Amino acid sequence: MAELDADLDHILPSSVLPPFWAKLVVGFVSLVCFARSYDGDFVFDDSEAIVNNKDLRAETPLGDLWHHDFWGSRLSSNTSHKSYRPLTVLTFRINYYLSGGFHPMSFHVTNILLHGGISVLMLDVFSVLLGGLQYTSRGRRLNLAPRSSLLAALLFATHPVHTECVAGVVGRADLLGALFFLLSFLGYCKAFRETGNKEGTHSTFWVLLSILLGAVAMLCKEQGITVLGLNAIFDILVIGKLNVLEMVQKVLHKDKSLEAINYNYYYSLHAWLLLCPWWLCFDWSMGCIPLIKSAGDWRVTAPAALWLGLIGLICRALCSADRHRRRILTLSLGFLIIPFLPASNLFFRVGFVVAERVLYLPSAGYCMLLTFGFGALSKHTKKKKWIAAVILGILFINVLRCVIRSGEWRNEEQLFRSALSVCPLNAKVHYNVGKNLADRGNQTAAIRYYREAVRLNPKYVHAMNNLGNILKERNELQEAEELLSLAVQIQPDFAAAWMNLGIVQNSLKRFEAAEQSYRTAIKHRRKYPDCYYNLGRLYADLNRHVDALNAWRNATVLKPEHSLAWNNMIILLDNTGNLAQAEAVGREALELIPNDHSLMFSLANVLGKSQKYKESEALFLKAIKAHPNAASYHGNLAVLYHRWGHLDLAKKHYEISLQLDPTASGTKENYGLLRRKLEQMQKKDV
Repeated sequence: MAELDADLDHILPSSVLPPFWAKLVVGFVSLVCFARSYDGDFVFDDSEAIVNNKDLRAETPLGDLWHHDFWGSRLSSNTSHKSYRPLTVLTFRINYYLSGGFHPMSFHVTNILLHGGISVLMLDVFSVLLGGLQYTSRGRRLNLAPRSSLLAALLFATHPVHTECVAGVVGRADLLGALFFLLSFLGYCKAFRETGNKEGTHSTFWVLLSILLGAVAMLCKEQGITVLGLNAIFDILVIGKLNVLEMVQKVLHKDKSLEAINYNYYYSLHAWLLLCPWWLCFDWSMGCIPLIKSAGDWRVTAPAALWLGLIGLICRALCSADRHRRRILTLSLGFLIIPFLPASNLFFRVGFVVAERVLYLPSAGYCMLLTFGFGALSKHTKKKKWIAAVILGILFINVLRCVIRSGEWRNEEQLFRSALSVCPLNAKVHYNVGKNLADRGNQTAAIRYYREAVRLNPKYVHAMNNLGNILKERNELQEAEELLSLAVQIQPDFAAAWMNLGIVQNSLKRFEAAEQSYRTAIKHRRKYPDCYYNLGRLYADLNRHVDALNAWRNATVLKPEHSLAWNNMIILLDNTGNLAQAEAVGREALELIPNDHSLMFSLANVLGKSQKYKESEALFLKAIKAHPNAASYHGNLAVLYHRWGHLDLAKKHYEISLQLDPTASGTKENYGLLRRKLEQMQKKDV
């Protein structure tokens, strides 16, 4: 039995659970921690990576996944995020197919089960890392650290910092990357199973399989490639049984600029999230962590404490006389540091400074260190029960925090509001709270949060754009124009802001400026159907009918399901007397969008004017079936019956229309004409 396990003998029950039951307990506890998120919504980045990602849909060829980034954009595009995770996207596509659409439960349950499987795998990983690699004469690996591996696996399974990866569907990339990372490591360990006690031999099959699994991990998330580093350290320490006493000094010594201080401070914040995962936030950017601008800032003590702790552990790992202790500490630090390196900003810039999801794999190293610490403490104290109570307390608090945090990830409102108390200076948090409120129709509250986001970050163009949109809808056009003008000054290629500025200028009757804004938007985003649609509306207001039709036609070419553009074309052609052309456009539109009741209504009006009463009636009735409470649908059908001579049916639908909208003057007038006609007919009969 490993020395560490012996140290924990009085802390954990002496009758350790058999391997199967230990795995069952770890798996069950991991599921309990995050089960609350099983029926949550798609939140935060899930919208872009899943709901708006065309790579999940059946009409997108599977081969496109290998040419697109995680968000569905072509890797060659300038706007691509360059995150290449085709296998993760493939699992999303499978979820989409099996659940019959974007039903989040299937996606969430998969994540929860993945975390449970990874936690169970951790038992085997920790038993190797903490107990070593020894086999029986029959080639069966011995678990020399059943107590410590169980404790470390439970600490890993219940760590609250994992909530983002498990409860947020996009965390699937981290989960899959971790799964194949661990399988690659265990495969590498198996490479030495078949060879028994022969020195320097190995199984080529398992080595190659380990490399293949490492490649799969990398195709799930870029971090997966770091398994090669862990395998190398494991090979040196466990397989080669070398005493690594030579300390490799970094020659890459950057000057001690404030930027370096800030990066070190970010590392210390990641360490704090592992140590005390109570204050968690979905996003740590935009002012959430104020920059250190002076060496006198008290926060410089945090990176100092981090490096003192790391250096102490490294020295302990390299210089300890106890070979077993050296191996455990070195492997723990390797597991803690190596998977974190891609997110460290040391070798290349990444799009964040602090993120909980990047700690999923490194937390395994932390759990090993914590387990080792409890073993060392147990060895030097007689109060074993107190240590056992502390361990149980940590596990209980972790489970409780996981359950609470999983609940906060169930929908965007709870998630965004939970961040306000953690990062009140984060402009992005206020922006997201405002956006969520606006989506739910609470514009007044949304304005308050958008204004705060702009106050915290005066160059936050997306907050300016959304705030300008709401002000535009509330007819506060002057301020809306000022905000949108400022947004395009700050970011001249912000196509959406240019389009919205054009809409405001159009409302202010500044038509030339509006046209120029629309043209600028299209210049920066050539495939912009909504902008072509609004440009068409501008031309229609100016009676430039041909230009309006061309703009709307461009919108439908770029987006064939653009119902508003099709409708406007039909209505304009109808109003200008081009009934045959209006009918042709209407039929073309309905072929592309067969269930759109507004298109049925517009085409029915055209057919009625062309005296194709039967066909017009059928379309009106179909539109009413789809949208029975539309007063205009009943009113126009009544007009059709009125022309057609079906006066009783006309009377019925006039009355339904007026019940739905008593203020419709045109319908009132037509109904009055019908009643007079019916009265005259009755008098004639008498």
